[in-house]
Amino acid sequence: MSNVSAGFRLVRAGWVLVREGVVAALPGEELSGLPKFGWRMARLFTRRRALAYERSDRLAKAVVRLGPSYVKLGQFLATRPDVVGNDMALDLAMLQDKMHTFPKAEAIAAIEASLGRKVGDLYAQFGDPVAAASIAQVHAADAMHDGVATKVAVKVIRPGVRRRFFQDLESYFLAARLQEKYIPSSRRLRPVEVTQTLAQTTKIEMDLRLEAAALSELGESTRHDPGFRVPSVDWERTGRDVLTMEWVDGVKMNDIAGLVAAGHDLKTIATNLIQSFLRHTLRDGFFHADMHPGNLFVEANGTIVAVDLGIAGRLGKKERRFLAEILYGFITRDYLRVAEVHFEAGYVPRQHNVAAFAQAIRAIGEPIHGQPAETISMAKLLTLLFEVTELFDMATRPELILLQKTMVVVEGVARTLDPAFNMWKTAEPVVGDWISGNLGPRGMMMDARDGAKALLTLARQVPELAARTDRLSREIDLMAEHGLRFDETTAHAIGKAEARYSRSGRWALWVIALTLVYIAWKMI
Repeated sequence: MSNVSAGFRLVRAGWVLVREGVVAALPGEELSGLPKFGWRMARLFTRRRALAYERSDRLAKAVVRLGPSYVKLGQFLATRPDVVGNDMALDLAMLQDKMHTFPKAEAIAAIEASLGRKVGDLYAQFGDPVAAASIAQVHAADAMHDGVATKVAVKVIRPGVRRRFFQDLESYFLAARLQEKYIPSSRRLRPVEVTQTLAQTTKIEMDLRLEAAALSELGESTRHDPGFRVPSVDWERTGRDVLTMEWVDGVKMNDIAGLVAAGHDLKTIATNLIQSFLRHTLRDGFFHADMHPGNLFVEANGTIVAVDLGIAGRLGKKERRFLAEILYGFITRDYLRVAEVHFEAGYVPRQHNVAAFAQAIRAIGEPIHGQPAETISMAKLLTLLFEVTELFDMATRPELILLQKTMVVVEGVARTLDPAFNMWKTAEPVVGDWISGNLGPRGMMMDARDGAKALLTLARQVPELAARTDRLSREIDLMAEHGLRFDETTAHAIGKAEARYSRSGRWALWVIALTLVYIAWKMI
């Protein structure tokens, strides 16, 4: 029955998207056959007033009707332009994660259940909610530290959000399986794998202890950085369902008039924002991946404070070297080196020609050098680069896609602050310093040290590896002598599971089809 209920929820979601004009806003003229017929039918059932809205507004209205879990789905898909396309990803990134608040009494109950203590023992004063999002809401409170009342922000998980999300997740998996089965061209995007990633990232985001750990880690790595920080965490008052952190007094970065009134230099803030983001990415390999202006505050002294670290990105050393070298290669017009980096990283299969790949990259880079620097978008460059690499069979790299999405947002914020913002001039000192420190003599010494450590670790494992090799050799000899067999119980279980899967899939498809027929009949 889980597939049946997932089917009903999927049909409801599809109907809401149709009625709010989201499906009609898609470029359906490019379709043919049954998909184009479906697109035309969707236009017939679209609310008339929805046709007056932009696509991003239609998405926002549909998401509000569908509920918190669909906000999370939209935010997640905004990080995967390889799946939904660049235009749709930008629309999804503009979704405002603002929901109705839930009662203060429910927040208190969640805090006491999570921490096992009364709210009166935890806080000297606990106020009403000041902001609410899809997963949690924030309250202002006072906590006693060494006998002194300190203002804090208390983030509390929305009641029932886990149950609701995992119910909707069943319909996401059903949609992904149907897509893989009936739309062969979509299989390269791995819809089921994408849905599994969504499930995992949301599980992490719904455990506020993990967000607290991310804040703590980013706080340590940026402790000595000029002009950037994150709120400190009150670990005594933090649990799975509650996160207590320092209260931030500042102007939100989306309040341009407020920043000007406070006397801030917008150009300096834009420069600080981009350089901080690149520093975190290249130096630390750990960055805030949801840096929209609503999550960024500017304190009186000009320091940027980033909040809401539910989504974070990580890059390994190989990915950081790849990013730095391609950016620096475009800055210096060394397209052959940019191509070589792709091959060295193993992103482009060896059967392709390096010189031909460099030629394709030159097609991206040369038009850039013919324009004023302030009009060039680094985020757009990365988008074009990933589009070209598809022609050379470069597999999707989720960590680089998340980086690209975040760079689109951060660069957009910087240009809002300073329309003539020069991304390349701002980025060059950070990228250049990282390259000189990591790819020069000092970088070679660090690589040699890491290599020596790896050899030492391998040497310690030699006895265990020898034992494993001996066991594997004996197993192969037995397989060669007796063959590989399934016992009767295993074969029966596999057959039974496959039959159950096929039967439940057919039931779900029939339910979806009958429901759509019923809805269409009611509309006539």
